[in-house]
Amino acid sequence: MERIYYDSRTGNVARFIEKVKEATGWEFCKIDADQQVFERGHLITFTTRFGEIPESTRQFLTHSGSYMDSVSSSGNRNWGRNFGVAADQISTNYGIPIVLKFELSGTQDDVAYFINHIKEKNYDDNRHRQELDSTQ
Repeated sequence: MERIYYDSRTGNVARFIEKVKEATGWEFCKIDADQQVFERGHLITFTTRFGEIPESTRQFLTHSGSYMDSVSSSGNRNWGRNFGVAADQISTNYGIPIVLKFELSGTQDDVAYFINHIKEKNYDDNRHRQELDSTQ
């Protein structure tokens, strides 16, 4: 069973989570800044301001980043090159591979893509490759 940790401010990520929830039996946990987790999972967050990682997500990653197998981010294409850039920054700063960047609350195609890639462990994660390969 997969575990999804998520951060949502405007509700877009929460709506994406609801779509994923309807299609899976996965566990979901809304994060807070001080939360520390000890179980592997996948992070979904949003991009804020002009392409920044939300402070609550940044603090969560400080405590629990080593448990994240992938990251996905919502964004708005109106921001151009800053669309979903929180995922890029998290990937670069914490070494967590990106699965998906989706606009606002995502489409059904985005949901299907996300679920498929998580189920198939289809993300580039050199940090935990051996561990992931042993669970397939």
